[in-house]
Amino acid sequence: RNVAMSGALPIAITDGLNFGSAEDSGVMWQFVQSTDGLKDGCAALGIPITGGNVSFYNQTGDSAIFPTPIVGVLGVIQDVNKSLTSGFKNAGDHILLIGTTHDELSGSVWAQVTHNHLGGRPPRVHFAAEINLANFMVEAAKQGLLSSAHDLSDGGLAAAVCESAFANDIGAELDLADPFVDLFSESSARAIIAVSSENHDKVMELLDQFDLEVSAIGETGGSSIVVAEQFTIDLAELKTKWAATFPEIFSRAGQ
Repeated sequence: RNVAMSGALPIAITDGLNFGSAEDSGVMWQFVQSTDGLKDGCAALGIPITGGNVSFYNQTGDSAIFPTPIVGVLGVIQDVNKSLTSGFKNAGDHILLIGTTHDELSGSVWAQVTHNHLGGRPPRVHFAAEINLANFMVEAAKQGLLSSAHDLSDGGLAAAVCESAFANDIGAELDLADPFVDLFSESSARAIIAVSSENHDKVMELLDQFDLEVSAIGETGGSSIVVAEQFTIDLAELKTKWAATFPEIFSRAGQ
C-alpha cells in the first residue's frame, strides 16, 4: 500500500524476521504464525518473496523482543516524472478518503500512546481491496490525476493528514462523520488523496471502475489542521512538536 502511493506497481517482497530465542516454544509459535501469514498474504496479492533473512535470539535474559517481521516491497513505475509524493501541493484541493473505516483501535498508536495498551484484535486485512487500491493508484498516477497521496497505517488518518501538511506547510480543513474513529482507526486498505476540482470527476469515475469506496472529507489550505466542531491546531506549532520527538528521545537516552 505504501509503495503503491507513489504510483509504482508492487512486484516483489523481501523480508526480515526478528524474534527471540528459537528454543522458546512461544517464540517459535510466533515465528510459525508470522511466516504462515506472509505466505498467505503473498499468495493473495500475487507477489513473491524473493529473499530475506531470519534473526533469532533477540532478547535480554529471558525477555524477548516483540515478534517483529518486517517487509520491504519493490515497486516499478514506468515514468518517474509521474511519481506521486505525500505532501499537499495546493490550497483548495479536495481531500478524499479511499476505503472503509471501521472501529478498529486495538493495537493502534492511539491505544498505545493514550492507554499504554498493546493487545486486542488487530485490523482485519482486506486483500482484494488492497489490490484494487494499488491498481487505482498506478492508473491515477499514469494519468496525472492526483496532487498527492498518502497511505493510512500507523496513527490512522490523523497521522497521514499531519504528515501531508508538514511537507509543504499547507494545512487542511476536515469534516468527519465520527471524528474519533475516523481520526485514529487503523483499518486496512485506506488512503487519502488530494485532487484538484478540475480532476475531481475523473478521479471519482476511476475509483468506481476499481470498486473502491470513497468519502470527501475536506480541503487543503490554511495554516492549521482543522476538524469541524472539534479543534483547530496551528500547523507550525504541531510541526515543531513533531520534529522535536527524536531529539528529545536521544537526549533522554544520553543522560
